[in-house]
Amino acid sequence: MEENYTKNILIPVDFSEYSLYACELGFNYAHDIGAQVDILHAFYTFQFPVPLVFGEHSQIKEEEFVQIRKKATEDLDKFAALVKEKISNNQWPDVPYHCFLRNGLPEEEIVNYCNKTKPEMVIMGTRGKNRKDVDLIGSVTAEVIENVKVPMLAIPENTPFRNLSQVKKVAFGTSFGPQDLVAFDNLFKLLKSYPIEYYLFHLTHQPNVWNEIKLAGIKDYFQKQYPDIPINYRVINADDLVLNIENFVCDEAIDIISLTTYKRSIFARIFSPGVARKMLFHTDTPLLAMYC
Repeated sequence: MEENYTKNILIPVDFSEYSLYACELGFNYAHDIGAQVDILHAFYTFQFPVPLVFGEHSQIKEEEFVQIRKKATEDLDKFAALVKEKISNNQWPDVPYHCFLRNGLPEEEIVNYCNKTKPEMVIMGTRGKNRKDVDLIGSVTAEVIENVKVPMLAIPENTPFRNLSQVKKVAFGTSFGPQDLVAFDNLFKLLKSYPIEYYLFHLTHQPNVWNEIKLAGIKDYFQKQYPDIPINYRVINADDLVLNIENFVCDEAIDIISLTTYKRSIFARIFSPGVARKMLFHTDTPLLAMYC
């Protein structure tokens, strides 16, 4: 008899290889926290809400919609069969999963689904930084990060791990807002199953001693709350943002970068939408967005 799971992990897919990577990580995480997996695929077709004056044109549109939906259904069935095979071969853990098909803009359908089901986390795959072709799901990921109200993990295809148990270091960006304290505490709870070392970092165009003092204060606060968890901190120059963050990630062997997405957060004040997308498209480091 299937257990009654109260937690769920949402994995939006486009049937690409990196969607499969996201699924593997998602199934492993679901197993670790006792959750089920919801696999969602959204396809978009333009439909006229009422019959057109020209019956022939209306019929063509209806036929196109039927064909597109049929193709999406077949693709999702094939993906579900692959998931079943992975579980049967003991490549992935055996956790309950369900597949859902939605007709609509992917970013909107994902956000709507999250508003209804409140998943513990959304996990999405993205292309690596060296890919030159158009990255549809990467663009969708950027939109979801800016609008979803649950934790959202973007996994580039070149990410070396497929299980969060392999994560050793997580860097959390703070703009010193009170919401960051809540988001950081939620981050601890989200990853409490794993022995992780945390790095607090602050981005600024004008580094000064006061930034160091505030970071040290936040570090001491959380060190008292979690005395057994290693916590460090670093001030990072926001000029040439992506390069400096990549240097930080390389120097400290950071596995995941985590940021808050509340209004006037580090996203709103420093990570303009254009730069946020750069972070997705020009780095191979997973990005974990914490809504607060």
